[in-house]
Amino acid sequence: MIHHVQLACPRGSEEASRAFYSGVLGLAEKPKPPALAARGGCWFAGGGIELHLGVEDDFRPARKAHPGLLWPDLDALAARLTDAGYPVTWGNDELPGLRRFHSEDCHGNRLEFLS
Repeated sequence: MIHHVQLACPRGSEEASRAFYSGVLGLAEKPKPPALAARGGCWFAGGGIELHLGVEDDFRPARKAHPGLLWPDLDALAARLTDAGYPVTWGNDELPGLRRFHSEDCHGNRLEFLS
């Protein structure tokens, strides 16, 4: 079982992360322990998902590597992402029994949502 997935973000991008992960995806921000909070970034959780956004000074978005997040209502999420200006690219039937699409976060990191 996985406790969390960490994605990188640029220094000073916490507000953009909050707007995307809380505002668009609806995840709750989780307080970071004080010793880690000083490093920047932020953590989010909800629906069995925990994502940590960690500052990387030489930030480059993950274009291939990605978390595969189980999501209960893909159509509603795809509509929210599209309305907010994020790409939604539906997958084909390469994973039998699963519907899925790829998108990206506010930093350009690839995300996959499945149900």
